[in-house]
Amino acid sequence: MPRTTQNPKGETLNLRIDPVLKAEFLAASETENKPVAEILRDLMRAYVEHAKRRKFAAEAHRQSQLLAASSDETEVFRWMQDVSDTEGWK
Repeated sequence: MPRTTQNPKGETLNLRIDPVLKAEFLAASETENKPVAEILRDLMRAYVEHAKRRKFAAEAHRQSQLLAASSDETEVFRWMQDVSDTEGWK
């Protein structure tokens, strides 16, 4: 696992990458005139958001499978009412 150190501006992440990939990445960042650190932060944010969406989708699938397997219609309608109640979401 990469080391992280704390500094006044935030955390530092040290990692090893293939030299060819590094050179290509630096060239691409120069072409866009964008700092490497900014690109990496953007990529990390996008990855985290994608991971959250995957986790949400997996949980939604799990719950739908539970409901599909239920033979208690009252239980299903009660669950649907609970999740459609947006009062608590405000």
